[in-house]
Amino acid sequence: MKRLYDPKHPEVVRINPKQQVPVLIHGDLDIFDSTQIFEYLEDLKPDPALWPAGIGDRSRARLLEHKSDEVFFPYVIRLMGLQATPDDPVAIAARAEAARYYREMEELLADRAFLAGPYSFADIAFFMAQLFGARIGAPMTEVTPRLRQWRDWMTARPAVRRVVGPMAAYIVAQGRPLPDFLSTLAPPGSTFFG
Repeated sequence: MKRLYDPKHPEVVRINPKQQVPVLIHGDLDIFDSTQIFEYLEDLKPDPALWPAGIGDRSRARLLEHKSDEVFFPYVIRLMGLQATPDDPVAIAARAEAARYYREMEELLADRAFLAGPYSFADIAFFMAQLFGARIGAPMTEVTPRLRQWRDWMTARPAVRRVVGPMAAYIVAQGRPLPDFLSTLAPPGSTFFG
């Protein structure tokens, strides 16, 4: 059986000094870091474009992608080691900051379907970051209905399903629960939480 998601696979460990996904192996080229992979894929297959065409919109999308990695995701990382102690002040603060960031993204969606206007890498980056946030105790709530609708649209995209489906199967195989918004991607009998 081919394993499509294995975060500690020997190739991941070999390629990325941080020993974490994502990595991309394409021919004789090895790349790690989601932003570098995005840039490479956009150069390799520029149609359909996943960065907006206009310089201002493209800059906004790149900033949002960067913020997903460097502003939002550090709160998620803080929660990773604190799942057994959700009342720890550091965990409480990290969840509060994640919630603040969700509200910021909610405001962006007031007049558009996607974060930077058209569907872009900004959406892909934040979708993956919030997926990890939801898994470890920083889920979206009813306070962000537009953001939750955006997440549903993202989850329904065929390309997202092809990537996230194997991740969901891996998580379930490890005996870990999935956020409910991934329920359509997981094997039968999976455990979900709200």
